[in-house]
Amino acid sequence: MNDTTSRRRLLLGVSGLAFGLAGCSGGGTEAEPTPTPTATSTPTASDERLPSPVLGDPDAAVTLAVYEDFACPHCADYNENGFDTLHAEYIEPEAIRYEHRDAPIPVADPGSWQAASAARAVQARHGTDAFWNYAEKLFAHASELGGDVEALFERLASELGYDDAAEIATAGVERVHDPTVQADRQRAGEIGVPGTPAFVVDGEVVTSGFGSDTISTVQSALEGALSESA
Repeated sequence: MNDTTSRRRLLLGVSGLAFGLAGCSGGGTEAEPTPTPTATSTPTASDERLPSPVLGDPDAAVTLAVYEDFACPHCADYNENGFDTLHAEYIEPEAIRYEHRDAPIPVADPGSWQAASAARAVQARHGTDAFWNYAEKLFAHASELGGDVEALFERLASELGYDDAAEIATAGVERVHDPTVQADRQRAGEIGVPGTPAFVVDGEVVTSGFGSDTISTVQSALEGALSESA
C-alpha cells in the first residue's frame, strides 16, 4: 500500500446514543467563534474552506466519513489498531470513499483545535497525501496536545521533510484553518455526533467510540450500503 492509503483516521456517534464503547464525549457541538489573530500574528484566519481529505475511490457510491479529535485517545487507538482492517477490505480496493472530518470536542483546549488547523495547513500547502501523513503523526502524539504544541507541530512537519515547518506550526497555533474545522464540527452537530471517534456511513451515524465490536459494526454497515448500491 502507498503512503496515502496507509494512513488512518476516524470519529464520533449518534445523538442520544449511550456509549457502550470507549470514546471521548463533551458538551455541545456548536462551533466556537474564530479567534481574532493578535497584531503580531503573520497568518490570519482563512475564509477558504478546504475539502475533506479522501482515501479510496472519491466517486464511490458508498462513503464512510470519520469525525475525529486529534487529542482523543480513543481516536488514536482506532488509528493504531482498527484502521488497517478497513483499509485492507474497503479503502485499498477502492470499494468506498473514505473521508476525514474534524470534530474537536475539544479533548484538549485549545490543542484539539490547533492540531486540526495544523493538519489542514499541511493539506493546504502540500496536498492530501501530506495531510494523511501528518495526521497519522498527530494521532501518535495525541497525549502531547494538552501542552505547548508549537514545537511539536514544527518537529512533526520537519520529520516529514517540509521546509515550511515553522509556518505550519504557526498556522496551527493561531488556528488559521478554523473555518474549515468549524464547518466539519457544525456538520457533526447536525447529524447528531456527541463524541469521538464516530463512524458515519452515507450520512448516518453507525457507531461511536472504539472497542472490540467497532470494526465489525462498521463492516456490517458498509456491507449493507454496498449491497444496496449494487
